[in-house]
Amino acid sequence: MIGVRVKLIFPEELVREPIIARMVKEFDIVPNIRRADVGERNGWIICELDGDAATIDEAVEWLRSEGVQVDLLGDVVES
Repeated sequence: MIGVRVKLIFPEELVREPIIARMVKEFDIVPNIRRADVGERNGWIICELDGDAATIDEAVEWLRSEGVQVDLLGDVVES
């Protein structure tokens, strides 16, 4: 298991969508939300994604394909 810190930036059309919930169900990833600012028109979340490395990579690619901007913040913590 590893943990990766990411910043997720949501455009207006995705702010009301349950993207995080869908990611959890689809990829068995455990998100730990550390900070967020979500409004009516846009939003961002800084969170740690915990899971196995390959699954996290798949989840990040899925988020990007859904239209979420994903910035990897560089911290990787192995547990």
